[in-house]
Amino acid sequence: MLSRSGVGRRFLLARIAVSVIFFLNGFLGATFSVRLPAIQTKLSLQPGLLGLALLGCTVGGLLAMNVAGRLSGRVGSAFITVLATLIMGCSLPLIAYAPMLPLLVLALFLFGIGNGAMDVTMNTQGAAVERAYERPIMNSFHACFSVGSLVGATFGSLLAAMRLSPELHFCMIAICALLNLAWCSRFLVPEKPTQQERPARKGFSLRGSRTIILLGTIAFCSLLSIGAIYDWSAVYLSGTLHADAGLAASGFTIFLVCQTLGRSVGDKLATRFGAPVLVRISCALAAIGLLMALLFPWVPVALVGLGLVGIGLSVPFPLVVSAVGRLAGANTGALLSAISTWGYFGMIAGPPVIGFLADWAGLRVALVLVVCLCTLAALCASGTEKR
Repeated sequence: MLSRSGVGRRFLLARIAVSVIFFLNGFLGATFSVRLPAIQTKLSLQPGLLGLALLGCTVGGLLAMNVAGRLSGRVGSAFITVLATLIMGCSLPLIAYAPMLPLLVLALFLFGIGNGAMDVTMNTQGAAVERAYERPIMNSFHACFSVGSLVGATFGSLLAAMRLSPELHFCMIAICALLNLAWCSRFLVPEKPTQQERPARKGFSLRGSRTIILLGTIAFCSLLSIGAIYDWSAVYLSGTLHADAGLAASGFTIFLVCQTLGRSVGDKLATRFGAPVLVRISCALAAIGLLMALLFPWVPVALVGLGLVGIGLSVPFPLVVSAVGRLAGANTGALLSAISTWGYFGMIAGPPVIGFLADWAGLRVALVLVVCLCTLAALCASGTEKR
């Protein structure tokens, strides 16, 4: 076994380092999100102008995702992971100190570049470590991301309640992130084109193949569904079910906690039942949970339903990343860049699409789209089968 050799110790340290990188990504993203209202107030931004500023983050993320995979193939995913984390961490104080809208857009553009590049390269690193372990461990990395998001949101909320300025808050977080990065950078997998990785299977065309289309569809559907729950769960509970503000916010928290729990056991379940079965069951569970929340207009039932959605949507995307790592071998970065772009596009397109449908037919009917997408993802589960 790997754990009994020098190589095993090396990849154990690599696993810890990649886990910390995932944690930092979630922590930095949640830190920014929870203090966004303070930044809006500081610059006296109307919702439309704030949306314009956030568009800079979206554009930066999409551009970085398309470039990061190619750069990883040339200089190694470890270097790009370190660079992306550095950009994301350093841009956080720039967001807080931005004195006007154009500079805020620029800072958010840099933040999006760091986040988008990290999304590709940290998953590439995770896939490399998983191949070395020769068993599913990708869900544990994504569980670290979820824990980072929870810790970042909770810590940020406490500091906001204590009226600590975003400037000081973001500087503290950036320093902590960079110190952790300094340690992690020594143990990331030095994956380079010259390294002897298992190539994609002979005779198997990655471009436009049925398997890649299925994996891209799962990524798109699952991340669009997650984005919809992120932005619309509290609105549904408060606006449609008339829950008070605190109870409505708890629905999103329940979703996040259940998502974290699902990812913490996802690797064991994938080992026992196989990825295709787990994707089918989890996506079906998400669809059933959301149907519960939509069909029974009682807040406790809706909260249970959102918990089931969190469990159901916890594992499909990590299992897609694992499948990409097995298929592409040394080409993981390039292929994962494309798959991540599909998923990220779904995550950013989902909330406005739900909003347009809600204006037309009501939020309850609009969220049926998420039920349909979870069902479609379940039907595409064969794409995660080992090949």
